Amino acid sequence: MEVILSECLGFCYGVKRAIKIAEEHADGKSNTLGPIIHNPQMVERLKAQGVGTVEDLTAMEEGTIIIRSHGVGPQVYEEARAKDLNVVDATCPHVKKAQLSAKELAQDGRQVVIIGEKNHPEVKSIFEWSGKRAVILETATDAENFPPCPRLGIVSQTTVSGENFVKTVAHLLSKSHDIRILRTICTATDQRQKAALELASKVDVMLVIGGRNSANTTRLAQLCEKKCRTYHIETAQELSPEWLDKTNKVGITAGASTPDWIIGEVYTKCQRI
Repeated sequence: MEVILSECLGFCYGVKRAIKIAEEHADGKSNTLGPIIHNPQMVERLKAQGVGTVEDLTAMEEGTIIIRSHGVGPQVYEEARAKDLNVVDATCPHVKKAQLSAKELAQDGRQVVIIGEKNHPEVKSIFEWSGKRAVILETATDAENFPPCPRLGIVSQTTVSGENFVKTVAHLLSKSHDIRILRTICTATDQRQKAALELASKVDVMLVIGGRNSANTTRLAQLCEKKCRTYHIETAQELSPEWLDKTNKVGITAGASTPDWIIGEVYTKCQRI
């Protein structure tokens, strides 16, 4: 059985940067506001190194609060400074761009539309930067039902699929005569999705590795399912040898928040099957 790794997989720049920042503040007095990235195994490793996690600022009276890669709204920075906490910002630069784009469009008097998942922390942060006036659309169907407006501004969650973005925007084009589109999907997302689709079209089975709470990993699995039998797993322990029975080629990809060591463990287990 041939085991093939995707040409583009695993940690992206934004995640590497966030992990590096967290590790530099592993002093036992630092906490991330929510999980630094959507990978439970990496969060546990950081905890062992001395970086904890809190869900809100009420749990912090002193020390360092690390803003996670998904970002937060402007009010969180104000609250942290009011409590005299040391604020360290690990927001992904691509997410920061989406946040500031939403702010710019709102200040320009446009109705801001965010294409993405309503309950995802990144989308929530972009919404906050729009002055809480944005409308969040998850699908092209949502866009069909969107009412006309004089001036429209469009941004996206950085990990939304390019296909969904194009389809959703297509429906919005008829909703206004004055539209400004800022495509804030990050290049890492585009690269991983393209490489995963190419590999999935050449193999019998795809293994997509990453946290089940990871939006970009889930999307990779959804895309690969269109090409071949696909399994979304978090660790090598979840890999069942039965999945690969009578398989000639298996492909492996991983989300942008999946550590190299987990990818390596899955690759090694596949080779031993």
